[in-house]
Amino acid sequence: MSGNPPAPARLSYAAVTPARDEEVNLARLSESLLAQTLRPTRWVIVENGSSDGTAALAQQLAARHDWISLVQAEPGDRYDRTSPYMRAWHRGVEALGGAGDLVVKLDADVSMGPDYFAGIVAAFERDPTLGIASGTLFEQRRGDWEEIVLLGDHVWGPTRTYRRACLEVVLPLDDGIGYASIDEAKAHLAGFRTATLGNLPFRHHRPEGAGEGSRWKSWSEQGVAAHYTGYRFSYLAARSLYRAVRDPASLGLLTGYLGAALRRAPRYDDPEVIAALRRTQRARNLAMIVRARIQRPGPA
Repeated sequence: MSGNPPAPARLSYAAVTPARDEEVNLARLSESLLAQTLRPTRWVIVENGSSDGTAALAQQLAARHDWISLVQAEPGDRYDRTSPYMRAWHRGVEALGGAGDLVVKLDADVSMGPDYFAGIVAAFERDPTLGIASGTLFEQRRGDWEEIVLLGDHVWGPTRTYRRACLEVVLPLDDGIGYASIDEAKAHLAGFRTATLGNLPFRHHRPEGAGEGSRWKSWSEQGVAAHYTGYRFSYLAARSLYRAVRDPASLGLLTGYLGAALRRAPRYDDPEVIAALRRTQRARNLAMIVRARIQRPGPA
């Protein structure tokens, strides 16, 4: 008996959300996930030292839905995007027990439309070389939701999705805010592609720098991370000036980098990863120049 061959099974995805004092954000995120046309096979919420109702909300969600679970990790003593967050993330990945062809590092402070993850999965299905991807980030600025542009093949952190084979290559994630550049470089060295998918918007409800107290401090810490990961100073200067047109606080990138250099702060010690990272920066510098020329207003 002849007939059409069966359609290939869709890739599955699982999500891990570190959450400390995220009761309001977690409630909104759960609504987004429950509304997805393609739900995760597992969602692990990792609570690490909340003083609000985050843990209670996660317990309620886990009681209602068998694909949601709560685990707990050692807390830090303050807001910190590095050690406590990364401990929680790795604890959540372990708790997945291998579930998910794709694994999402899903921050609590985001929301997305119902087809978002179906679109993410479709992108990985179309391209077997895609190793890390995210949608496009929007933040509220001056009362409007505005796209925050990433250049080149960089990937947003709040909805960062890994093909499991790629995740095995990049784990453990580096214990610092420079992890994103490092895992992308490791992915490229292993033959994977990384990308931000422009047709898949998501909303980031905590503006960059809100946890640190100011945008200047946030940019400065990114400058410290850039020094740690061996960024070319020429790339960093071009990125800072490019961003400063719309966000003057981005000049903090330079002060953070130079401060770290002057005090001889430690640097990431894998020359192969640093070389791969710097190669991508040349392409991003060109992208910034091209975009700046395109956006330059024409003659009146």
